[in-house]
Amino acid sequence: MSRFVRSASERRESEEMEIRRRPVLNNDLDADLGMFDDTVSCLSDPHVFAPPGTPQDGASDEETNIDSENIVGEDLDTLSLPQRAADQAEQLMRKVLDEAEQAEQLVLKVLEEAWKVCHFSSLPQWLQDNDFLHRGHRPPLPSFSACFRSIFRIHTETGNIWTHLLGCLWFLGIAIYFVVQPSDWIQWQEKLVFATFFLGAILCMGMSFTYHTVSCHSEQVGRLFSKFDYCGIALLIIGSFVPWLYYGFYCDFQPKLIYLTVVIVLGIAAVIVSLWDKFGTPKYRPLRAGVFAGFGLSGIVPAVHYIYMEGFLSAFYNASFGWLVLMGLLYIFGAALYALRVPERWFPGKCDLLFHSHQLFHILVIAAAFVHYHGITEMAMKRLTKGECHEVDHSDPIVTY
Repeated sequence: MSRFVRSASERRESEEMEIRRRPVLNNDLDADLGMFDDTVSCLSDPHVFAPPGTPQDGASDEETNIDSENIVGEDLDTLSLPQRAADQAEQLMRKVLDEAEQAEQLVLKVLEEAWKVCHFSSLPQWLQDNDFLHRGHRPPLPSFSACFRSIFRIHTETGNIWTHLLGCLWFLGIAIYFVVQPSDWIQWQEKLVFATFFLGAILCMGMSFTYHTVSCHSEQVGRLFSKFDYCGIALLIIGSFVPWLYYGFYCDFQPKLIYLTVVIVLGIAAVIVSLWDKFGTPKYRPLRAGVFAGFGLSGIVPAVHYIYMEGFLSAFYNASFGWLVLMGLLYIFGAALYALRVPERWFPGKCDLLFHSHQLFHILVIAAAFVHYHGITEMAMKRLTKGECHEVDHSDPIVTY
């Protein structure tokens, strides 16, 4: 009985608690429905989720324009990001290239100051000219300043450079001294005739020493200046012919004009051949020597003509024929040494720095030029002391000795 009473009381208490909880649930439900209504009202408001830049009711035109400009600026910033990245990459690449160039310049400067002579086998193909010279060769030098500073170093080209550098300066000094003499002592015609010889000698030796100085710069530079060197030889031969033909045929205009024309034509032909790329290669060394030796030996024709007209003794006494012959022998001997590469052919590796064939050739060219200068000076003095030309009476026999 007591158990039944206790169960009924418990049931009654639970019903009362349920009655008290219903208002709370109703209130919570009303709150949730209110939130739903607020959400629906927000969705029904056209300005809540409007796209950016949509003008709102009550907003002024100025505010609308400002918002539009800000939105466009943000879009432009977003669009310019790839461009800015490309610009930054370009600046970075430029900086890297500048630093690489500076590093390259530093390396080149170190190489210029610290180069050492090397063996023939260590040279690049375009610098291998004479395999009988074993040691003491310059390596390729990356700048003209390094090439010209190498003048004061000891290597296989030192003798070649200084022989023709000094020869060029000597003839330059003689030419200046000759040209500045007063006109009552040396007339302008004589100055012009001698100037052709001086110009040929100066250009020949000047181009030669320049070529031997910069030949190690690069293959292109070496090939270019080798052509200048060969052209200089042709100019020296032309300049050597002019004074002798001018004074040898002083009173015979027609043969003088013919021989001068032939010399100029042969000189132009020698220059054209010199411009051929393969002309400067070691394979064609004998051809080079033959071309210039043949050009010089063409002077035999006017010499024989003079002897036929004036006689053998007159050729030696009035035309300095002895000096002319000596000059020719010096040139031919030098060209033969150059072509045969003697004496280094006989003593490989023993003439690397001194007395190899190219140095001896240079020395003989300078000696021949001075011999020729002495000969044409003597010839000019004897010719000018005779006075003006007179017509020859061909009815009288010509006496020759």
